[in-house]
Amino acid sequence: MVGNDSSKQLLHLVFGGELKNLGGTEFRDLDALDIVGVYPDYKSAHAAWKAKAQASVDNAHMRYFVVHLHRLLDPEAKSGT
Repeated sequence: MVGNDSSKQLLHLVFGGELKNLGGTEFRDLDALDIVGVYPDYKSAHAAWKAKAQASVDNAHMRYFVVHLHRLLDPEAKSGT
């Protein structure tokens, strides 16, 4: 998880868990959330998200998400992803 020194660090969090309902975003058990990691760019976060999502494809209630932490840390900044 090493970022490229020549580009701006744009932190992303990947996490997931089992949802209560297929159409919602409320988790069944917050203590069982899978915190995959924090990544320095969207590309590496997306790769981690995709691997976890594909590994849990047999559980329809399991969902993984990518959170753009850089947008929460600096909401005034303009960035591509």
